Amino acid sequence: MASFLQVENISKSYGDKVLFRNISFNINEGDKIALIAPNGTGKSSLLKILAGVDSSDRGGEIKFMKDIKVAFLDQTCEFNPSSTLFDEVYSRLGKTYDVIRNYEKALASGDEKSISQAMTAMDAVDGWNAEQRVKQVLSSLKLSRLDQPMGELSGGEAKRAAIALMLLQDADFLVMDEPTNHLDIDIIEYLESHLQKSRCTLLMVTHDRYFLDRVCNTIFELDRGELFSYKANYSTFLAKREERYNNMQANIDKARNLLRRELEWIRSTPQARTGKARYRVNAFYDLKDKAAVNLSQRNMSIDVATSRLGGKIIDCNDVTLHFGDRCMLNSFSYKFSRYERIGIVGKNGVGKSTFLNLMTGNLTPEKGIIERGETIRIGYYRQDGINFKPGQTVLDIVRDIAETVETSDGHKISVTSLLYQFLFPQEALNKRIEILSGGEQRRLYLLTILMRNPNFLILDEPTNDLDILTLNVLEEYLLSFKGCLLIVSHDRYFLDKTVDHLFIFREGGNVKDFVGQYSEYREYIKEQEAEEARQQKIEAEKSAKTTKPIQSSTPARRKLSFKEQRELEQLEKDIAQLEAEQHQLEEQLGLNSLNHEELTAASARIAQIINELDTKEMRWLELSEL
Repeated sequence: MASFLQVENISKSYGDKVLFRNISFNINEGDKIALIAPNGTGKSSLLKILAGVDSSDRGGEIKFMKDIKVAFLDQTCEFNPSSTLFDEVYSRLGKTYDVIRNYEKALASGDEKSISQAMTAMDAVDGWNAEQRVKQVLSSLKLSRLDQPMGELSGGEAKRAAIALMLLQDADFLVMDEPTNHLDIDIIEYLESHLQKSRCTLLMVTHDRYFLDRVCNTIFELDRGELFSYKANYSTFLAKREERYNNMQANIDKARNLLRRELEWIRSTPQARTGKARYRVNAFYDLKDKAAVNLSQRNMSIDVATSRLGGKIIDCNDVTLHFGDRCMLNSFSYKFSRYERIGIVGKNGVGKSTFLNLMTGNLTPEKGIIERGETIRIGYYRQDGINFKPGQTVLDIVRDIAETVETSDGHKISVTSLLYQFLFPQEALNKRIEILSGGEQRRLYLLTILMRNPNFLILDEPTNDLDILTLNVLEEYLLSFKGCLLIVSHDRYFLDKTVDHLFIFREGGNVKDFVGQYSEYREYIKEQEAEEARQQKIEAEKSAKTTKPIQSSTPARRKLSFKEQRELEQLEKDIAQLEAEQHQLEEQLGLNSLNHEELTAASARIAQIINELDTKEMRWLELSEL
């Protein structure tokens, strides 16, 4: 396979914090790679350096194969808020858009040479079909309102527009940072299927483990500033990673044993040290460095108390809510039980977040009753993230809530201890919140929700911006959570692991309760669709067998008159001649041998031929049906 990218000795630091130093790697054509690392350790920084958005600290080299096209999908994409969806995407087609604009200018100028060159360029980029292709890609991503201003798009719609831009570039190499964030499950599965079939080369950061497993064939791990490569899916990666750590620990233990013996030697007769072998002294210091490596990792831990939950949780009776003419929830009735774990799925904009706001009391139903138990204490993790004032530090934001927090065994700990459990060490406490990474802000936000000891936990897209290691810890905590869970998520793996049944939200405010995991629901839907298709086929076959030949009650087709028969024959000759003339003129245009006047005349004649063909073909059909 050809080498698409060679990276040698690139580094990145922020102040005293080293993200990675002198890392090198190679990506071959057809590789589909997922980059895994804890939040704040340099994943996005590495992608931005490769995409040319950022640069390495100490030089280094980044070499892409000549003439390959690279497309970069950032976590956020800036758009012109006043531009319509179609115009914004169409105008960002890069080279294709420039070629189309040049062609339009050439036509306006009337310069024969410019028109000829512009037409050749249009052929090269397939500019003739660009507009139709933009509409097809936007439609496949469920973006149908092409005249909608970009400023009115939701976060999920804006992300789909950014993905459309990436797909329309027909790039050989895709670099994607969290492509599944803010997407509903249908779109994630569409993108997953597209990338599985595509022959493109891919490097991406993602927390979606199903997406990772089904799309990628290689995993890069960024660990302590070094990059390690695994030809594996996620499950195999975990096993190989553990094996690597065990081997490294064995080597460190061996180095420490050797170091003890060498230390005795190096300390012996210090007055004669100048006579000791210099190579052995140097080897001693190398051994000392190897023995000093510490592989222990600090993992996030969640240990907070859950308030006592009484028998009555939330009772909903005939709850209905409209926004204008649109029904967001239609006659919903349900009585929540203790320790229930419910996942909420549905397309973006179908009413999931509206439902959560009704349950928390942030919205009032126009009809029906919502009763909440006296002991219920809701913790609501919102999709839009943490609210903070400019200049607030990590410590400020938690001390606004409490100075101490109760743990699961009833003890009180300081908020600084809790912050340490959430991977915020002493040196991070005075960091301003605005300079934290997206994942660090999300982790801090989760802490501020849990430190209030909720017993009814509502999580709206909790997996966005959290790294996989943090998600594993959160999943384990939720499995042992002694309260009710209500989770909106597009992460299929997360839902499968944490919930027992699903609320399926559909248009019109209708909610279906499905007992089982999300994967089971998808299998159920596929089986239903297959059964419907089978029944339709059976009905069609039955209809074909039982349908008797229709005894025509209409008069039999009359024969054509002599005059009509002659007209039909002449039409067939005329149509054949016109089609031949059209083909000949199109060939002349393609040869670029005509002067400006001839070019104009040929174009006009082709338009005339098309009109004549339409008229004659319509008459031919009329006569054929007599």
